[in-house]
Amino acid sequence: MHNLWNFLNRFSHWLLFAMLFGGSLFLLYRFNVYHKSVIFTAVSSVSGKVLEGVSYVRSYLALEEKNRELARYNIVLQQRIEQLRSKLRADVSDSLFKERYVDFNIIPARIVNATVGARNNYLTINKGYADGIKPEMGVVCGTGIVGVVYQTSANYAIVMSLLNRKTAVSCRLRDTDYFGYLHWSGEHPLYARLEDIPRHAKLRVGMPVETSGFSAVFPPGIFVGRVSRINNSEDGLSYTLEVNLSTDFAKLDDVYVIDCPARMEIDSLEKAIVGE
Repeated sequence: MHNLWNFLNRFSHWLLFAMLFGGSLFLLYRFNVYHKSVIFTAVSSVSGKVLEGVSYVRSYLALEEKNRELARYNIVLQQRIEQLRSKLRADVSDSLFKERYVDFNIIPARIVNATVGARNNYLTINKGYADGIKPEMGVVCGTGIVGVVYQTSANYAIVMSLLNRKTAVSCRLRDTDYFGYLHWSGEHPLYARLEDIPRHAKLRVGMPVETSGFSAVFPPGIFVGRVSRINNSEDGLSYTLEVNLSTDFAKLDDVYVIDCPARMEIDSLEKAIVGE
């Protein structure tokens, strides 16, 4: 108590000044409209600046959470974009697929077993003669040719893969009249050889190779791959082209079996000629 009294006695003039100054400000603010508006404006400006600063600090502290929300939103948008892009690709691919095989019956199937690393490779699909599958029907996928049906049961079929040394497919160089037979050498699963290309053919690496349509197995124009190397044949009378295949047989899943309605008629005519 004694210390408090000493403090008040020591600073009594300052306390009196503060009280009088505060009282005068109150009276000035209370009974003078102009001064009241000036003080109100000054206080509002100061409080506004303070509140603005507080809001800025709060916004800065909340940036981390906002960044997380934006990251989550971006992921959702990317997934949605990819879904739409995949659907668009599927729709376009399905439309082009149907347009290409408009004169053929298409039977979808799934691969249940497959070999890739053997000398002669085969595929097993989940459709058989009960679904209209017959031997010597062509099998394709979204990236190119797959092989030819070899044997069938009621619900399954064995397909002789393009990666089989017994498989030979008539193919041509796109936009040219030069054709030959595509064989697999039994080496790399992404490469095959197109043989019997004439010496006068104008060739270049990168030329697209497609089915020729010179049989009832595959329609013309199915993309097979691209020329990756130009070699002389063993007898030197023609070219043998190394073709980088468009189909990765290690990733196959869905395939389509092609049934040519005119195949039986074509086969009967050819057999009649052979019989003569």
